[in-house]
Amino acid sequence: MSDNMLLRDQNIPPTADLLAEALGAANNAFLGLTDGLKRYGITLTEWRYYNDGKAWFSKGEFKRTTARGTDKVKPIFWLSVWEGFFKIAFYFGNDARDELLSLPISQDAKNIIETAKPMGKTMKFIPLVFDITGSAQLDDVYILAEFRKIRVK
Repeated sequence: MSDNMLLRDQNIPPTADLLAEALGAANNAFLGLTDGLKRYGITLTEWRYYNDGKAWFSKGEFKRTTARGTDKVKPIFWLSVWEGFFKIAFYFGNDARDELLSLPISQDAKNIIETAKPMGKTMKFIPLVFDITGSAQLDDVYILAEFRKIRVK
């Protein structure tokens, strides 16, 4: 796997063909992700160029309407494209670590959680970043997405 982040040109928005070329064999996992997230009520946003990251990103969002009719949107994860794979980054409060480790996820995912270094000055959070190369890794993503969806912090 290369550490080469793609989709860096602000003037070239991602298309399905561009994504397929960039992801290579991992494109099937990406297509599976977009389809599989529907079962959880999570959608990928339109691609957007972020100046702070100097790249195009998408994010998984959960949209709901409250009992009072207010529309709420909760970001679930961030997605970026790399040469031959894509990354999904979740951000959880540091206090969620034990709950995360109790989820029915793979040992690889638990290792990522255990070794995640807390970030932030006042509100400590842990970034969980997964390099997705194939569809087998998506089960962990769905479990963590569902947990993030219901977790208040």
